[in-house]
Amino acid sequence: MDETRQPQDEQTTLWNGTAGRAWVDTQEVLDAMFKPMEDLLVEAVVASSASQVLDVGCGTGSTTLAFARRTGEKGRCVGIDISEPMLAAARARAEREGVPASFIRADAQLHAFEPASFDIILSRFGVMFFEDPVQAFANLRRAAKDDAGLRFIAWRSPSDNPFMTTAERAAAPFLKLPARRPDAPGQFAFADPRRVHRILEESGWADIDVQPIDFACTLPEKELLRYLTRLGPLSRFLHEVDDRTRTQVIDTVRAAFEPFVHGAEVRFTAACWTVGARATPKESAGS
Repeated sequence: MDETRQPQDEQTTLWNGTAGRAWVDTQEVLDAMFKPMEDLLVEAVVASSASQVLDVGCGTGSTTLAFARRTGEKGRCVGIDISEPMLAAARARAEREGVPASFIRADAQLHAFEPASFDIILSRFGVMFFEDPVQAFANLRRAAKDDAGLRFIAWRSPSDNPFMTTAERAAAPFLKLPARRPDAPGQFAFADPRRVHRILEESGWADIDVQPIDFACTLPEKELLRYLTRLGPLSRFLHEVDDRTRTQVIDTVRAAFEPFVHGAEVRFTAACWTVGARATPKESAGS
């Protein structure tokens, strides 16, 4: 296993602390909820006939393992993430299931990948957290072979994703949640497709294609409360208030999600971008 020294920034602290542990604890729920995105990326691997695969922001490993199952023993699937708790879960899953995948704990923005070593680079919600996205995608371009593909899924705007913003809106009267900063590292950092296109163009990618796509997602209603209190901005501030306020916040937020509840199932639409690009051969770049 290749270990790289991690920068002590906000994202590293977050994903090696409460957020990382919460994703591990809710792994099965999240994997099922985001299965439509995983399936789309697996289709990209199959269509490209790629065998050297890099999964950026791989988390607990669901997508990396799915890619590895398709490439088989002759392929090489590598997941990279900054979260040690999530990677520990990913490695355990790979060993338990006997899937030939490997994992690197590192920041993909800075990690010294072997140059030109991957023929496709993919990510499900893992590329919106870079401090310097141009530097990050330039680094990924160096890791890609000429003509290698890039395919990732990112969220569209907060206004396009009411399910993902309902908790903070409902909790606003009780908690002082920080305002979301456009373009800051985080869930909606790639909301602006023009910015996404510019980042990729400046970092050496070509044939850039940014398309809107909506995914129908579900989770069990019995898991909704755990989802609301463990994940997202609400989870980072609930511990700061007294018990009475905490109970009031949770009750108010849960009620706000009632429009998404259909019997034993919670249903929502995930409004995303599907982004594709190609690693232009160096000699033809800019021509």
